[in-house]
Order: sequence, then structure tokens, then C-alpha cells
Amino acid sequence: MTSVVSGDATADRGAQRLMVMLVVLLFVGNALNYVDRQVLALLKPTLEAQFHWNDAEYAHLGSAFQIAAAAALLFVGWFVDRLGVRLAYGVAVATWSLGGMAHALAVTMQQFVAARIVLAVGESVSTPAGLKAATLYLPARQRNLAIGLVNTAPNIGAILTPLLIPPFALAFGWKAAFVVTGSLGFAWLVGWMLATRKLQPLGHMPERSSFRWSELLHDRRTWAVIGAKALTDCVWWFVLFWMPDFFNRQFAMGQAALGWPIAIIFSLAALGAVTSGAFYPLLLARGLSVNAARKFSMLFYALVVLAMPLALTVTSPWLAAVLIGLGLFAHQGFSTNILGMTADIIPADRVASVIALGAVAGNLSGTGIIELAGWSLGHGHGYVPMFAICGGAYLAALAVIQTFVPRLKLVNA
Repeated sequence: MTSVVSGDATADRGAQRLMVMLVVLLFVGNALNYVDRQVLALLKPTLEAQFHWNDAEYAHLGSAFQIAAAAALLFVGWFVDRLGVRLAYGVAVATWSLGGMAHALAVTMQQFVAARIVLAVGESVSTPAGLKAATLYLPARQRNLAIGLVNTAPNIGAILTPLLIPPFALAFGWKAAFVVTGSLGFAWLVGWMLATRKLQPLGHMPERSSFRWSELLHDRRTWAVIGAKALTDCVWWFVLFWMPDFFNRQFAMGQAALGWPIAIIFSLAALGAVTSGAFYPLLLARGLSVNAARKFSMLFYALVVLAMPLALTVTSPWLAAVLIGLGLFAHQGFSTNILGMTADIIPADRVASVIALGAVAGNLSGTGIIELAGWSLGHGHGYVPMFAICGGAYLAALAVIQTFVPRLKLVNA
């Protein structure tokens, strides 16, 4: 009997180590995803001076990324569900790493667009694959906290990148910045392929699956995810793509100084993802239902984001960074809830496809707000329209969720 218990305990410890390693790898992969995509925004002053871009042309670079990602995401769910998470994520990281490095070879706008498209296609796999992995391999009681931790990764990448890349580019050149950040993905890929060999899905969940699109599109839960992502993801893309320019334009901050306010913003965003990962389980532990706990958590973050537009009214860049950071704190908290909700209420065999469709909607709305910013700045309207959209997006998203799914029910235990 002792040997059996000891064997079970050893097996449990081994399973726990695999789960911890999975979360660490998903965290690092998600962080690298945002490191690679943020380099362009941080080097905007240098590249703008060298290639003589205007605001509209710079916006078009962002739009090319968003549209390419949205087009790719139409197939990402199928790609991940058919190929399996382990192989699909590995192929994706190799693709986006090559796309990031390819920026160093670009000398024309068309070549930069081509590099952005390759980067976008690879990076579009990250969130659907990560959520699918969490659904397949992590128990429901651990899943939301794990999703919250992984959802902090973009913020860690977004904190470190503005602090490290501008001075690195000034010392070694902008091309070296793209090459070095892109190459990090290949180091991650080795760890991913070695560490995930023994992962097994929980229960009877299939690692590879297929389903009819008609089933997915007739499900009201699918449209709750799509609507929520469409309304809220545009805020993230706006901040990620335009905030370095906002601080340069609004407060005359040069490239060397831009990293600090951006780091403040994404530090608060990371805190939002972590608190959301813990807040929802805490509400469950206090006796709230799955439906009440999830929606109360969402309402809290939707109200916090109302502070973000106040950044337009202050004269201190540091206070502006805190107010915008509160907006991203709320965004990441709300976003973690959307991901957790999807993993809980969408059957495991279609999780990747549903979140991919949501990401399509989010990328398209991101394209809209990026282009709106280019137009608004070019026509003398400043940043007011975009900040107004940010303030109301989350209450609107919660209303959409309530409309399509009045009562959330757990299907992936």
C-alpha cells in the first residue's frame, strides 16, 4: 500500500511540474509575442525620420498588421484544433520570429508591410493556442489563475521592451533591435518542444478535433465572445500602437525618455491581469455563482476604465501614464475574464476556434481605431475620439455578454 501511495504521489508531483512548466512556457511565449510587435512603435521616431513616413502611412503599417492577423485568425482555430497545440504553437513562433527579424532587411514601405504581415500571421496563433492549452491541460479550479498569469505576459513584454529597445537601438542601430528580439523566439521553441512532450489532455478532451462551422456560428456563446472582443480589443491596439506617439506629441518626450511612461502603463496592465486571475476565484469561494462572479468582476473593471480619458486633461506625463495605465489595468482585468469565460463555457473541442473568431473581431476593430487615430491627428482633432471610445467600450461589452448569455454555465470542469 505504501508503494502505491508513494507512486501516486510521485505521479501527482510530476503532473504538477508539467502544469507549472506549461504555464511558464505560455507566459514566455505570450511575452515574446508582444516584444516583437512593439519594437516598431518604439522606433517610430527613428524610422519616421529615416523613411519620411507621415501619420497616415504609419497608421497603414498598423492596419496591415491588424488585417493580416484578422485574415489569418479565420483559419487559426482550425489550424490549432486539427494540428494540436504543441505543433501548431511551435510553427507559429518560428514564423513570427522570422517575420520580426525580416524588418531589419526592409528599406521600403512595401517591404515593411510584408514583414508586418508575416509577423501578424505567426502571432495570430498565440492566444487561441494558449487558451486551448489551458483548457486541455489545466483543471478548472486552476485555469482562471493560470490564464490571469499568462495574460500578464504581454504587459511584461511591453514593460521591458520600451526600457531596453530604445537605448539598444541607439547603441547598435534599429536593425539590430529587430534581429535580436526576433531571435529570442527560437530559443523558446527549443524549450517548448522538449518540455511539452509528455503533456496529456485531462479527462476525455480531444487534443485534435473537428466540428461544423454552422454549430459554432449558431451558438449564442460564440457571439458573446466575438462581441466582447470586438468592443474591447481595440483599446489594447490603440494603446500599444499609438501611446509612444501620444507622449512624444503631447509632452514632447524624445525616444530615449519614452520608455518610462510606457513602462508605467504596462506595469499597471500586468497588475490588472493578475488581480483578475485571483479576483474571480475569490468571488466563487465567497459563494457567488459562476455567472454572478464572472459578471461582477467584469463590471468592476468596466467602471475603472472610465478614468482613462482624463489623461487628456492633465499636464504631467507621469499622471497621464497612471490614468492610461488604469485603463489598461481595467482592460487586462476584463480581458482575462473574457478568456476565462471562454475556457469555461465553450466546449473544449471548439475553444481555439471561438477565441480566434473573437480575435478576428478584435483585430478588425483595432484596425478601425488605428486608422481613426491617423485620420483624427491628420485633421486636427487630436486624441479625443479614441479616448472617448476607450472609456465606454467595456460597459458596452458587458451589455453584449449579458444579452447573448444571460446565465453563464460551466461546461469544461
